[in-house]
Amino acid sequence: MTLLPLDTAVLEKSVEIKLRYDTSAAERTRGGQNGQVPTTPSELAARISAGEVVEDDRFDRLLPAALRAHSRRYFTPVAVAVRVSEWLRDEGAQELLDIGSGAGKLCAIVGLRTELRVTGLEHRADLVAASRSLAESLGVETRVSFLHAALGEVALPSADAYYLYNPFGENLLGLEGQLDHNVEFGEARFRQDVGLVQRLLRRAPSGTRLITYNGFGGVIPTGYEDRRVERHGLNDLVLWRKR
Repeated sequence: MTLLPLDTAVLEKSVEIKLRYDTSAAERTRGGQNGQVPTTPSELAARISAGEVVEDDRFDRLLPAALRAHSRRYFTPVAVAVRVSEWLRDEGAQELLDIGSGAGKLCAIVGLRTELRVTGLEHRADLVAASRSLAESLGVETRVSFLHAALGEVALPSADAYYLYNPFGENLLGLEGQLDHNVEFGEARFRQDVGLVQRLLRRAPSGTRLITYNGFGGVIPTGYEDRRVERHGLNDLVLWRKR
């Protein structure tokens, strides 16, 4: 495929992304609504389904121990996932594709807070396994599923909404900024993946929703309008809709 030119400002923002912690999201998740701490997955699921924003540290106990320490840097905060759920519900979306779904936090929370069918695309096998286990433990596995593949390797499921938490930033961060060294990264792959997303968005039908959390490393194609914008710590959460 033809490699697309990169916007310098977008590129620099991509390099910064997952080295920063969203402090506002953490502040919004202190404690529960009634001061009690959920202790089991079913209790946690019930609280989130009822509208509570639980602490990330509490939620992350459902993840394998090896991933918990990385959650603040690489995975969507609970408060952000709850806001995404609200926006998607308000928009009347039916099917969500999370490109670069990590450990499945966003997918699982959207599954708990909405009736959407949710698919996560993730290229690390251990994260896919953790995601499937998370969805099962929270009781959303019938509507929340995960594909083990890199973008461009498999046909993507139908979706009327997409979520991107700067999924390609690791390509530009160097070894010290990567979750692990089990997959190949580099600028060529960054350009390829950004180009594939741009092509996907250009071909999407009118009415398609896109939610970006600190962008995705590229320029949003012409025809998308930003409908909602919120600042979460250092990162922008933006809802776009294609005209």
